[in-house]
Amino acid sequence: MSRVIWMVIDSVGIGELPDSEKFGDKNVNTLGNIVKEYSDIKIPNMRKLGIGNIDEADFIESEKSPIGVFGKCAELSQGKDTTTGHWEMTGVLVETPFKTFENGFPKEIIDEFESKTGRKVVGNKPASGTAILDEFGEHQIKTGDVIVYTSADSVFQIAANEEIIPLEELYKMCEIARDIMMGDNAVARVIARPFIGKKAGEFTRTSNRRDYSLNPFEPTVLDNIKESNLDVIGVGKIEDIFNGQGITEAIHTKDNMHGVDETINYIKKDNDGLIFTNLVDFDSKFGHRRNVEGYKEALEEFDARIPEIMDAMKDDDVLIINADHGNDPTYKGTDHTREYIPVLVYGKNIKENVNLGIRESFADIGATVADLLNVKMPKHGISFKKDIMK
Repeated sequence: MSRVIWMVIDSVGIGELPDSEKFGDKNVNTLGNIVKEYSDIKIPNMRKLGIGNIDEADFIESEKSPIGVFGKCAELSQGKDTTTGHWEMTGVLVETPFKTFENGFPKEIIDEFESKTGRKVVGNKPASGTAILDEFGEHQIKTGDVIVYTSADSVFQIAANEEIIPLEELYKMCEIARDIMMGDNAVARVIARPFIGKKAGEFTRTSNRRDYSLNPFEPTVLDNIKESNLDVIGVGKIEDIFNGQGITEAIHTKDNMHGVDETINYIKKDNDGLIFTNLVDFDSKFGHRRNVEGYKEALEEFDARIPEIMDAMKDDDVLIINADHGNDPTYKGTDHTREYIPVLVYGKNIKENVNLGIRESFADIGATVADLLNVKMPKHGISFKKDIMK
């Protein structure tokens, strides 16, 4: 049995899906369009693993003899967000899209939220997470009103200045909202968005974000691993994405490099099963904010840590790196983009220079994880273990 280190480079899509226009996306390619703007990008370690050898990834220089397994996966689920992507990765397809609120939340929902929290709401519309702080942050400081907003995703987001509304109260408000946003009004996630600052232009979101997700409506690979008495260690927002379901241990992180640090710490410890990490900065700090240069630099920063991750691995460990959706920082708006995701696999017992081609579903990754760990297979997904093991 292998131990799996599964790292999600959040939102690093690799090209539009055939149905991307149905989701409002055309000619999107998160990694490809970053490379077009910054041809000097330095990601030598992902190149060594084979990211430039993936089918149709000719925007990155290929490697003659990659040391890893490489490929890309399509998304079957109806969405392009974190919850949909991670759930499909772990074997749960979202065939009916989560509910969204393009015009803000109905009056009865806001009235109930205000009644139960004791605070008035401002905002209540789809908005960029940074723009809405500039719009209402000073108002919140003066009044104590709470900022509620949404996006093209199925989210109910609550922004609060940490100096005005304590974190404990913000988290309690999220729990209240989670209870309200169920049934016919169920959203995939309620998100706490704490920030600091005194005036517009200076407000900054902090690392104290929390996500309150729905429970997956079917068992995931994580449940199957846990039921086999193996570890399922969530690093970053993994615990939140699955609402704790199937997780045996978790740690929240403040940024990508903290996530890498904690992943390496767990690799060096005596555990069995899965170390599952989400590195969210690509998405939250650079994709949504359409910061191409910042995204490029974050990719370089992560790439530089890959040798350190590999050096910490044991002989039987398997490293899987993939995304969960796209978020093209060169595209219009501020929303996710529907794309293929890259998949890279490495380990001492893993073959080199194997092209997985184009896989039908993100779920193939989770099925492979289950297969590598010799646990019950998920409902969806086709394992590629036999194609990659020496």
